[in-house]
Amino acid sequence: MNLIQFFDVNGNRAVAAVEGGVARIVNGAASVYELSMAALDGHSGLAGIVAAKGLGETVDRAAILAEGRMLSPIDHPDPAHLYVTGTGLTHLGSAATRDAMHKSNGTKTEADLTDSMKMFQMGLKGGKPAAGEKGVQPEWFYKGNGYSVVRPGHPIPSPGFALDAGEEPEIAGIYVIDNDGQPRRLGFALANEFSDHVTERVNYLYLAHSKLRACSFGPELRVGDLPRHIEGMSRIYRDGKVLWEKPFLSGEDNMSHTIDNLEYHHFKYDLFCNPGDVHVHCFGTATLSFADGISTQADDVFELEESQFGAPLRNPIRMETEQPVIIGKLY
Repeated sequence: MNLIQFFDVNGNRAVAAVEGGVARIVNGAASVYELSMAALDGHSGLAGIVAAKGLGETVDRAAILAEGRMLSPIDHPDPAHLYVTGTGLTHLGSAATRDAMHKSNGTKTEADLTDSMKMFQMGLKGGKPAAGEKGVQPEWFYKGNGYSVVRPGHPIPSPGFALDAGEEPEIAGIYVIDNDGQPRRLGFALANEFSDHVTERVNYLYLAHSKLRACSFGPELRVGDLPRHIEGMSRIYRDGKVLWEKPFLSGEDNMSHTIDNLEYHHFKYDLFCNPGDVHVHCFGTATLSFADGISTQADDVFELEESQFGAPLRNPIRMETEQPVIIGKLY
């Protein structure tokens, strides 16, 4: 079962369950977050609370998307309580792309490896620990909060100071924190972990800056475990034609880390275990148009598609003008 949330034709929030390509309204539900909280209070799973509420009329997902009424598959009443984070160098093949980006900087380890390649090899050796053991830490970064999330179908803004506006086709884990501070996984969604790869290439230590960008995920939340093999397609359209396309792989069969290991190294921090918070945690990719020499421009459209996750995620790019930063004094 997948879940979507959207504005109905009257402008009211609604949730629908998608099964077999058919979307039906979840009775009495205005948000996936409320459903999740109700499931916690009732000591049931998300699928159980949906079943208890029952399903109503059928809705047209394509029309909802085309009319700009689709919401991200989860949000928080206070956007500051939704965290967007991620990990990199987690997929087989991801090191080659990143290594090429950083090799020209001359930053090498004692073994004449870039820091990226060294981190990747650490994951290969220790990213899939045996049951009961702790694995190696992945690369980790902060992207933003709910204010940086762009709804499916809506433009992703690239700030005026950015040097690049590049897609990253990923799978994101979706979580809520229960009243005891325990992370609860709801499922997974497609995610465009939009980044500035030119800034990152200047120096690996600029990775943190390059990730502080808007992003988009959805449009559907796949409730349940992550398939071990995921094979989707990442595309960029320009003037209605495909400018670039390439498959992207994910799932643990294509990763150097387990999902459990990546989750542990995120939620081991008490900061990320505050009751009621929502977490969208991106798991990385090995596919970037930037690695193939693509430079995007305004009105290009990103598309991520993988049939196991329902409808494709599409977002155009909006280039913004840099605004002066004015620091007021209060002393």
